Amino acid sequence: MGGKTIFLVAEQGLGDTINFVRYAPLLVARGAKVILGVQKPLEDLACTVPGISGVLVDGEKLPDFDLHCPMLGLPIAFKTDLASIPANIPYLQPYHGRLETWRVRLPQTGRMRVGIVWAGNSAHVNDRKRSIALERFAAILSAPGIDFISVQKDVSAAQSAILDAHGVLQLGQHFTDFADTAAVVAMLDLLVAVDTSVAHLAGAMGKAVALLLPFSPDWRWLLNRSDSPWYPSMRLFRQPAFGDWETPLQLLRQELSDAASRPGRQP
Repeated sequence: MGGKTIFLVAEQGLGDTINFVRYAPLLVARGAKVILGVQKPLEDLACTVPGISGVLVDGEKLPDFDLHCPMLGLPIAFKTDLASIPANIPYLQPYHGRLETWRVRLPQTGRMRVGIVWAGNSAHVNDRKRSIALERFAAILSAPGIDFISVQKDVSAAQSAILDAHGVLQLGQHFTDFADTAAVVAMLDLLVAVDTSVAHLAGAMGKAVALLLPFSPDWRWLLNRSDSPWYPSMRLFRQPAFGDWETPLQLLRQELSDAASRPGRQP
């Protein structure tokens, strides 16, 4: 593999790209020159993956390369099992300039900062199961002593009104790409999210994540466990029965309240 140029290609959703681009540095460590092909919203963020030689997006001229592989084929190529999932985290980083841009917009109260994402891409085949109506998700927003910050990209007028009623700072609608999202996530104490790309981003950055999962989740989250071998900084809050979001949301609200009241505000 030494001296070969390998083109790694995104093939599914944004979260999948974030999840599996972790394998790129492993190829670099074996002497390969690695070029990434990613979705446009991930272009700038993907440039922070350690050791890569370039990033392309759809429509750009393909480079010369010796080998290519879809990113979700990399676990097979590396013969990955539960014990050998690469945990080279963080493998995505915020840009200093983006941090400075968003820092001034974040609350400076000294309280715990918690980002929220309640819905994924509505075109996803399982979105009805994984996303939570904001009216239900808002059960956690009454936890005291917390500055809640919405990093949800798409927010309707009705949802914005709900967020305003709970005093939630709305930033996600103003993000231009995932490099903006990464900058804000970097300055949070915790991200609370459903199974969507921002949860993968926070996990890839080594940030604390509380992930809300449906009773029958995506394969990578496995079953009957509250941790994830993909993201060591993530805790999983699962539905105990189909459609039951109240149980994990109430548990999470209590844990948020407890965390906010502790010295040091450890999530």
